[in-house]
Amino acid sequence: MGHNSGRLAAGAIMVPDLNVISGAPSPGSAMRAERGRPLIISLGKHFRGLFDRLIATSSLVSNAPVLDVRDFAWTQMLRENWQAIRDEAMTVALRGNAAPSLSTISPDHRAIAEVDKWRSFFIWGYGYRIDENADRCPRTAALVEQIPGLNSAFFSILAPGTHIPDHRGVTKGLITCHLGLVVPRDGDVRMRVHDRIVRWSEGQTLVFDDTYQHEVWNDTEGTRVVLLIQFERPLRNPGKWIADTFLRIVRRSPFVQEARDNIQTWNAAVKQLDV
Repeated sequence: MGHNSGRLAAGAIMVPDLNVISGAPSPGSAMRAERGRPLIISLGKHFRGLFDRLIATSSLVSNAPVLDVRDFAWTQMLRENWQAIRDEAMTVALRGNAAPSLSTISPDHRAIAEVDKWRSFFIWGYGYRIDENADRCPRTAALVEQIPGLNSAFFSILAPGTHIPDHRGVTKGLITCHLGLVVPRDGDVRMRVHDRIVRWSEGQTLVFDDTYQHEVWNDTEGTRVVLLIQFERPLRNPGKWIADTFLRIVRRSPFVQEARDNIQTWNAAVKQLDV
């Protein structure tokens, strides 16, 4: 994405630089974010291991790094409709500046997300429907809204030559599913989940536990696109109570609310550019 700041013409409105839309948050938003993050960080550092162990013992599905898609019947629905989903991604999310970098939406991802190289077009985010984006992808939105325990759904767009360093997810209470939409074939595009190397195929689903350390490489000259789904792990108590409580805290936190605000700001900026 190029820089788009500056005046279009004499007397015209200022067009914000889309690359730094969240780089200099207002004092109010920055203070709200800082008030919310200590709790999340504290929970993550001091209790995440305990929480994850309790959730694992309550899991109704495997705790392996990579799970069997047959344990999640709804993934068949995604595979059967993958071309329609891909068409919406190509028409909407890959058009112009429609999809911001993940680090723009969530500044906490800046440590792992290269600016402009890992972009995202959110349809759902941490239990919140992003109405404007969902309405532009009606078929995809209708499909993902049938997924039990849907937490997030977005088009994940990885530029050529990108490496996402080793990292892990927030809670074992969530599981991740990728639906391959555009997978370059002129090199190697892959992900390591714990000690497993996996690769995407167009029209196929991959389900994994992102609390295992994982990293991604796009060693091709093409762009990789997947529909990324996060959904609640099927659980019995006490793990279900722990996971539900933690997710309620995260969803209400400034950490998530700031990301929602950034998506709205980005969409408003894109409208000004008539993209």
